[in-house]
Parts: sequence; C-alpha cells; structure tokens
Amino acid sequence: MSERCTSPPCLAEGFDPSDTDWEQAQDVARWRKAERQRLRAERDATSVAARQEAGQTIGAGLQAMLRHRFGEMKGRVISGYWPIKGEPNLRHALESLHQEGALVALPVVEVKAAPLVFRRWTPGMRMVRGDWNIPVPPPEAETVVPEIALAPVVAWTNDGYRLGYGGGYFDRTLAALDPRPFTIGIGLFSARLATIFPQPHDIPLDVILTEAGLAVA
Repeated sequence: MSERCTSPPCLAEGFDPSDTDWEQAQDVARWRKAERQRLRAERDATSVAARQEAGQTIGAGLQAMLRHRFGEMKGRVISGYWPIKGEPNLRHALESLHQEGALVALPVVEVKAAPLVFRRWTPGMRMVRGDWNIPVPPPEAETVVPEIALAPVVAWTNDGYRLGYGGGYFDRTLAALDPRPFTIGIGLFSARLATIFPQPHDIPLDVILTEAGLAVA
C-alpha cells in the first residue's frame, strides 16, 4: 500500500512546517477527536458476545493471512497488543503463533512522546502495569524488533490510514524503525471512514483486517 501512496504523509521526511495550514490542521484535529469519541461509543455499545465473536474471527483470519504471506512463522518476530477499550481480543491467536515458534512481543511506552519499544511476551508470563495502566511484559523481558506489527484501530480507510487514540506513538515508531515492519491494522468493519484527512505525520498501514476479512491489501 505504501508504494501507491501519493498524499502529503509520503513527503513527511521533507516536511516544512512553514508550509502547513495550521488552521486546517486544527480543524482536522477537532474532527478526529469527535470521530474517535463517536466510534468508541459505538464499539462500547457492542455486546460482549459480538466482541468475542469478532475477535475470534479476526484472529483466525490473521493466522491464515500470515501463513499465506509469510509461510512458516517459526522464528519470525510479531508484535501484537493487549486489548483495551473494546478492541478485538487476539490473545488466543498470539498464543497459537507462539506455539508455532513465532517470537511474540508487545509494545511498551518506556519514554513519553518517543518511539515504542517491543518486549517479548509468552503466555502466562508475569505482567506489569505500563502506560495507561495496560499490562506489559516486565522490564527484564527481551527487547526485540518486529518483522510484523499489529496496530489496533479506532477507524480505518480504504487507503490504509488509521485513527488510533491520538498519542501518535505508532506513527512515531514506524518512522523510526528501519527496516519498517509489515503493518496490519486490526479493527471492526463498521469503523471504516472515507478519509481521516491525512497529515504529514500519518503513515499508512500495509493491510487492514476486520471481522469481514481483509479490507485493504
């Protein structure tokens, strides 16, 4: 997907702040905040059973897609996420990938407003509370660099852009990683938007996976 990107985010490396329409950027920020609130409210209103079914469906689809694209998962490093705020729960899929020999990691905020780091995770390991009170692997866990990275989305678009929670951590991390991992947005099909009005810091994902299947490839 990034190969066909022609929007301003693709030019972020040569970004000149003097060229930015700050009033427009503020309008976009306000719109995004409102959309996050709306979509999160819709997600929160979804029944527990429906959430569980969506997580199971996405998890099965994720494993099938990874096998198709990458073949054997043994030795591959994949970063997942610990589900919060009604996000699809893929822990069962991550456990299965671990059993297949993949090295599973979870993102950790070690420094505010800095790229994420990825600590290796294994089922049943002792977890500690990280930023936003999210369970994360302990500091002594091995730090790894993901080859494949999952990103939960509040919203997504057909050209691969995502709305997260507004902290900018995932985009900041992708910009810092070299080589960049294969990125997979995880969300609900109902969270699709026509656009998020991409800004210079926004980086499109490679694919989007929902309970309806592979939405963007």
